[in-house]
Amino acid sequence: MAIVWKGVFPALTTKFTAKDELDLPLFEKNLRVQLASGVDGVILGGSLGEASVLTFEEKERLVKFAIEKIDGKAPVVLNIAEGATRDALQLAADAKKWGAEGLMLLPPMRYKADDRETVTYFKTVADSTDLPIMIYNNPIDYKIEVTLDMFEELLEGCPNIQAVKESTRDVTNVTRLINRFGGRLKILCGVDTLAMEEMLLGADGWVAGLVCAFPAETVAIYRLVKAGRIEEARAIYRWFMPVLELDIVPKLVQYIKLAEVQTGIGSEYVRAPRLTLVGKEREKVLSIIGECVATRPALPDYLSIQLEKNFA
Repeated sequence: MAIVWKGVFPALTTKFTAKDELDLPLFEKNLRVQLASGVDGVILGGSLGEASVLTFEEKERLVKFAIEKIDGKAPVVLNIAEGATRDALQLAADAKKWGAEGLMLLPPMRYKADDRETVTYFKTVADSTDLPIMIYNNPIDYKIEVTLDMFEELLEGCPNIQAVKESTRDVTNVTRLINRFGGRLKILCGVDTLAMEEMLLGADGWVAGLVCAFPAETVAIYRLVKAGRIEEARAIYRWFMPVLELDIVPKLVQYIKLAEVQTGIGSEYVRAPRLTLVGKEREKVLSIIGECVATRPALPDYLSIQLEKNFA
């Protein structure tokens, strides 16, 4: 079953209990709200999902649990963010075994690979699996840029590299990618504060963060934009912007989890070394979220907008 890389893909947070264990009942609650709101796929174990502190066993439980609960309604994508190529290969093989429908692949972690090393890393993982892959291009946070020339080399040799999570924070890169690769490389915006801009420039979808707390509003913006209902989408986007900016800070995990609490579909628990928010910082973030919740707009019937499904 092939993924059509279009629509809204939440980078889901990982829910923990007060005892630092996976909170699968709360994860399911959030997941059900996401599906009811019309998301097109889910991504597990991303940066927002605290990938760096999850064990392989926890990733297995999350993937299998999500697949069981989603029951074929949307694709499950597992993020790979490993430091060693052999660990990335193992996780890619495990993801296939566990039933994941796709992979999101970061450059090597904890080492600033050069272009040749980065391409070799991506190719090695892609060649080891038949799962479709989305490359995560985020030079701001991970210090490695996947250039157009690097994508050219990857796309020539790896047919299962199909999409990019575009997080360069340069909206003109959407146009460069389309000019160079046409529809061969699907583009999903990976920066919440640039999502509408990039979709208007031709991006195919949105790997979203604040969708974890506000799924209906996120999907509504996407569907309205794709239906050409720009004024309606823009009004929601302007309301949304103050909380969308919580996605582009180092503590995005804590901030977005706090937003999930305020909308009733999450908890604040994070895994150390992260700590929950305290003091004036917490008050400031709560104020931003609270204003957004208090002024939440009435949404049009966005679910009636018919768009292509994400399984082909």
